[in-house]
Amino acid sequence: MEDILQHLANLQFIDSRIDEIARMRGDLPEEIADIEMDLGRIENKVKHLRAEETSLRKELKMLDGDIVEAKALVEKYEKQQLSVRNNREYDALSKEIESQKQRVSNALSRLDDIEIVLDETVKNEEHYALELEDMQDLLVRKKHELTHLKKQTKEEEEALMQTRNAACKKLGDRYLRNYERLRGGFKNGLVVVPMVSGASMGMMLPAQIQVDVRKKNRLIIDENSGRIVIDQSFFDNAEREFNL
Repeated sequence: MEDILQHLANLQFIDSRIDEIARMRGDLPEEIADIEMDLGRIENKVKHLRAEETSLRKELKMLDGDIVEAKALVEKYEKQQLSVRNNREYDALSKEIESQKQRVSNALSRLDDIEIVLDETVKNEEHYALELEDMQDLLVRKKHELTHLKKQTKEEEEALMQTRNAACKKLGDRYLRNYERLRGGFKNGLVVVPMVSGASMGMMLPAQIQVDVRKKNRLIIDENSGRIVIDQSFFDNAEREFNL
């Protein structure tokens, strides 16, 4: 039984390192996905602001044209008033003059409004454009970091998998099936845990259980956590053997 307990410790020790490598890589893809989502949001914001700026500048140009046209008509109608023959024609021209002056006034008022909105739009566009640039740089760095990490850990992970396969064969099918079943039920992947100062996973074990664990002659399942509890010395042996 002591050999079985050691093989279980070995397998858990190897799996814990494989899990650690997976977590190192696992955080980065999630972080990259979050950055890409934020990047898409900012890109849409910049696109919207640029479209708004284009629309506002187009309207400014149109209003400038309206003002020039309206002022020209005012000048034209005022000249025509000098040569009219009756009050009816004069009044009609006066109405046209008033209409064109109102057109100029409305255009000037709208121009003021647009200038305010345009100024704010350009400022926001510049702000988000800088944020977009920073976010793109961050994305490049994170992707490079992930690529480097994958290359860095690839050989170690492949070696660990070979070591794991050998450890599984030594453990045997019966205990391996139970180990894999238990492992699937724990998020942190810890099936086999050491007893340290009479405690396991931070909880004190009953005195008789502590004695049984130290005897190293049977498989002890902690009633609280459902995990296999073994003496710390088994993990010390695994660390020396695998040097991870």
